[in-house]
Amino acid sequence: MLTTFTVLADIAANVGGDHIQVESITKAGAEIHGYEPTPGDVAKASKADLILDNGLNLESWFAQFVEAVDVPHVVVTEGIDVIDIAGDAYAGLPNPHAWMSPANVEIYVENVVRAFGELAPEHADDFAMNAEAYKAELRDIRTELTDALSVLPQNQRALVTCEGAFSYLARDAGLTEVYIWPVNAEQQATPKQMAAVIDFVRANDVPAVFCESTVSDKPMQQVVSATDAVYGGVLYVDSLSEAGGPVPTYLDLIRHDADTIVAALTGGAR
Repeated sequence: MLTTFTVLADIAANVGGDHIQVESITKAGAEIHGYEPTPGDVAKASKADLILDNGLNLESWFAQFVEAVDVPHVVVTEGIDVIDIAGDAYAGLPNPHAWMSPANVEIYVENVVRAFGELAPEHADDFAMNAEAYKAELRDIRTELTDALSVLPQNQRALVTCEGAFSYLARDAGLTEVYIWPVNAEQQATPKQMAAVIDFVRANDVPAVFCESTVSDKPMQQVVSATDAVYGGVLYVDSLSEAGGPVPTYLDLIRHDADTIVAALTGGAR
């Protein structure tokens, strides 16, 4: 079966275990938002038993893609408490990055278990057992994150990033989300956006700021130059790395981001 991107493929593989062969349409390191499917993708999808997608407008290319193949697909964000994008032309649309919340990924896992149980009912018990073990790891990461950040003063409980991709993680961790642009686009970092972030960081004495692996950190480095904040490091969102890279699995990704955020915010707290 296929998924639309690598993060979802890894989550699904943990549920499927040895019973389900999972492959991602997009490759490690790819920017998911503007992906353009190839004829090879369509051919591969036409042979799949099932396609899993995130939904919430993440895969803008997906609707046309699935029209070309007669394969069932499941939207894994079904049941998520959606957060809307707050700014610019995207205001009011759902923020698609729901997997950045370990709590939400438990819902992803439940939807995958249901889909796989229908696909291979003879292995339903194994899927459920795999899911419970995986959800326990997700809860551990979430607890570690919230406990570690509890020492911060309220004004410094802020997650300042390039893209607004961390709304769900911020909600989990009790952090105020601030970003330069709401969604990755060709025209980024307007003077108005930069000024708003710089003013927020200064006013709240935010210890550290961050940027995502798939975009340039130059705008955020300007925020660092204009404030007392340090650059806290690279966060991963839309894609896993290759097997030998820093975030080869979803659990690696979310733990890396949590550890990076905690180290920078608590280490720089004044």
